Amino acid sequence: MGIERREFLKTLAIASGTLAGVSSLKASDKAKLNPDRFGVLSDLTYCIGCRKCEWACNEANDLPNQPLDSFSDTSVFEQMRRPTSEKYTVVNSYADKGLDGGALNVKVQCMHCENPPCVSACIVGALRKHPDGPVTYNASACIGCRYCIITCPFQIPTYEYEKVLTPQVRKCTLCLERTIENEQLPACVEVCPTEAIIFGHREELIDVAHERIKKNPDKYIDHVYGEHEVGGTSWMYLSNQPFNEIGFPELSDNSPAELTESIQHGIFKGFSGPIMLFSLLGIIMKVMKKEEENE
Repeated sequence: MGIERREFLKTLAIASGTLAGVSSLKASDKAKLNPDRFGVLSDLTYCIGCRKCEWACNEANDLPNQPLDSFSDTSVFEQMRRPTSEKYTVVNSYADKGLDGGALNVKVQCMHCENPPCVSACIVGALRKHPDGPVTYNASACIGCRYCIITCPFQIPTYEYEKVLTPQVRKCTLCLERTIENEQLPACVEVCPTEAIIFGHREELIDVAHERIKKNPDKYIDHVYGEHEVGGTSWMYLSNQPFNEIGFPELSDNSPAELTESIQHGIFKGFSGPIMLFSLLGIIMKVMKKEEENE
């Protein structure tokens, strides 16, 4: 039993030191974003709640799906929904919040932050901010720690708890294969009958959003959600209602990733973190050795 303990602690020490080095490197290795990176503008005043975007997303990502006409069922709007491991996007509806007193419909999915906290939190680099906008996931690198789920300010990433042997973190990919690799529109954008969601270059979409606000000050609140929140996001919104009243969190302009990265730099600067870790492990091993000698 004593040998097994020593081997375990020895392995733990090596692994911890390695991960510390990875974290230190990752913190200083900021993604270099393309100035012409892509994004999506969602104008909530245009959304009719048809949920065709949900169907198209399921189709594009090989997720469990139903016939398109079944998505006209509005009973799902009776409760607020969040994305799941089998639904990367959902639409919620807020009664009496829309124009002329109707319903206001809100599509929810990964925001693809400019400086993603999930990427910063991932100690093995399974999550990455693509230079052209999407936040992508490499399942083969993931160790299942789920720190990304904890750190997301929008509570978006989900986990396949039902898959015991091969669980993965799941979320919207901004249709990377379609958009970046094949120059197509995201599936949800392509299917939208009212053009409530527009795909394009992020900076151009910001200009479009502010132009709409300028031309229709009575229709929109003067706020492009995602332009500045948490350092900016690739997915942005226009609305006629304050965003905190329709399910959006009130967030600062600073990304949580900036805090975590500063902590990582402080801990691992000069390898002080690994040194303290090995010292602690050394003490533990001595204590366990004494216990073995007294057995």
